[in-house]
Amino acid sequence: MEIEDLRTFVEVADAGGVSPAARRLGISKSMVSRRLIRLEAELGVQLLARTTRGAALTEEGITFRDHAARVCAEIDAARETILPSGDLRGRLRIAVPLSFGPSHFAHVLADMAQRHPQLHIHTSYSDRFVDLIAEGFDCAIRIGYLQDSNLVARRIGPLYGKLVASPDYIRTHGAPETPEELAGHEALMQGTEAWQFTDGDEVITVHPRGRFKADNALALAAAALAGLGIAWIPDGVTHEHLASGALVPVMTRYPPPPAGIYLVRPAGQHPARKIRVLTDMLIACFEEAPAPLGLGR
Repeated sequence: MEIEDLRTFVEVADAGGVSPAARRLGISKSMVSRRLIRLEAELGVQLLARTTRGAALTEEGITFRDHAARVCAEIDAARETILPSGDLRGRLRIAVPLSFGPSHFAHVLADMAQRHPQLHIHTSYSDRFVDLIAEGFDCAIRIGYLQDSNLVARRIGPLYGKLVASPDYIRTHGAPETPEELAGHEALMQGTEAWQFTDGDEVITVHPRGRFKADNALALAAAALAGLGIAWIPDGVTHEHLASGALVPVMTRYPPPPAGIYLVRPAGQHPARKIRVLTDMLIACFEEAPAPLGLGR
């Protein structure tokens, strides 16, 4: 029984079809189908029921999927123990935010690929909230204040930001002086997130409201520049606008606490060595040469 056939079956089972599994694996749909047929012939049972909408696990497939996933994980762990020290191979699928990702994290991933020529790195740059397990990612870099989840998170470094608005907005609507006054203002947000502020040792949490939302910091900055409202934006996006006066800080008596940059992964007993190596490289990058303008300082 070929280990790649087992991996392919697990990917198809988790992705819900041949096409998405082929995209995850970086191979053709025909190769995925050949591996599935070979595995089913070896086992003598049908693991997947093909439909027009994808592939559904049969009863036998549901039973076999967890066993196949454990075998693949054990093989990966065994390979790690016998590889030369520092050697990495296999595939690393990582989701990285489009805001800051290409400018602050891409060179670390390129360096990792250069150091480990047998490692395949597949990176997805998007500000969309990625479901790591459902979409087959090994890990993700996330920026901001983490929400509660079943993921394991490791903090890489701090993220600094502040509330900003345009002079036009302030002339028309005024500027809030306390967190309570934010309820009377238009907030520019990523979704339904909470904003945090400090008052001495106390942390104040506010749930702002607004009609303009975007999952990208550059888009929020553009909305703030247009006078649509007040936004919490990392310093790395707003520094030029603050220097020119196109944006001004708001409510400076209550500064937001530093957010964070995190590497998150699905829960498990031990992270794969490739994830540990990437985590260490990211931490070292920010410790040795802190990224300016909001991402560490």
